[in-house]
Amino acid sequence: MKRIVMALSLFVACMFAASPVPAAQQEIIINGSTTVLPVMQKAGEAFMSANPGISLAISGGGSGNGIKALNEGLCDIAMSSRDIKNTEVEQGKAKGVTPVRTAIAVDALVPVAHPKNPVKDLSAAQLRDIYAGKITNWKDVGGKDSSIVVISRDTSSGTYETWMEMIMKGEKVAPQALLQASNGAVVQAVSKNEKALGYIGFGYLNSSLKKLDVNGVEATPATALSRKWPIARELYIFTNGQPSGISKKLVDFLLDPGKGQKAVSEVGFIPLQK
Repeated sequence: MKRIVMALSLFVACMFAASPVPAAQQEIIINGSTTVLPVMQKAGEAFMSANPGISLAISGGGSGNGIKALNEGLCDIAMSSRDIKNTEVEQGKAKGVTPVRTAIAVDALVPVAHPKNPVKDLSAAQLRDIYAGKITNWKDVGGKDSSIVVISRDTSSGTYETWMEMIMKGEKVAPQALLQASNGAVVQAVSKNEKALGYIGFGYLNSSLKKLDVNGVEATPATALSRKWPIARELYIFTNGQPSGISKKLVDFLLDPGKGQKAVSEVGFIPLQK
C-alpha cells in the first residue's frame, strides 16, 4: 500500500513539474487625450487578442493630464492630440523622464453645428471672432437671427490648445463659452442645441451634427493629409525614452498598416501617409 501511495505521489509531482506555469500578465498603463482614446481602444482590443499575455489599462482625462502622468511615472504611454510643451519636457527631465513622441494618426479638427443650421461655411477669421465674443449672432455669418451658443473644450484638452494655436492666434475664448471635458460631450451639446457651434476631432463626426467648411475647404482625409484643411494635426503617443519592451510591441502594432493603422481608419480618423 505504501508503495502505491508513494508511486501516486511521485506521478502527481511529475505531472505538476511537466505542466507549464502560466506567465505573469504584463500590463501597459495608458492615459491622456480623449481624441486619441477611441483609436487606442480599438487598436488595443486587437493588440490584446494577438498578445494574450499583455493587458492594456486605458483611460482619458486630456492630453495635459496624460503627459503629466507620464512625467510622474503614473503611466507607460501618454496619449496626446498636441505636441509636448517645453515646460513639460523640463518637468520630465526634473523627474528623470525623457518624453519621446510618436505620431500614430492624422486628425482634422472640425467646426460643427446643429443639422438644422443653414450655415455651411465659416472663415477662420469668423471662427476666431465668434469664439472671442466679437460675433454673437448667426445672422452676421449668413445664418438665422439667433444668438450663437459657443461650445469649447476645457483648458486641459490638447484639442483646445490646437484650436487656440490655429484659430484663436492670441485671442482669448470668451468667458461665456460653455467648456466641455471631451469630444463626446461637445457632440452631445451641439446635437441638442440649434444655436450651438462647437469643434471636434474628425473621428467624432456623425449624423447628429453638421460639419462646416472652413475658408471654402471641406474637411476630408485628403485635405487633412495635404494640409489644405486649415486645422489639421497629428495625434501622438509619448513614452519615456524610445519605446522598448512591451511598449515597443504596442507602438509597432499601432504603426502597422494592417493592424493599428487599420484601427485608426475604422474609428473615423486618418491613417498616416505611407
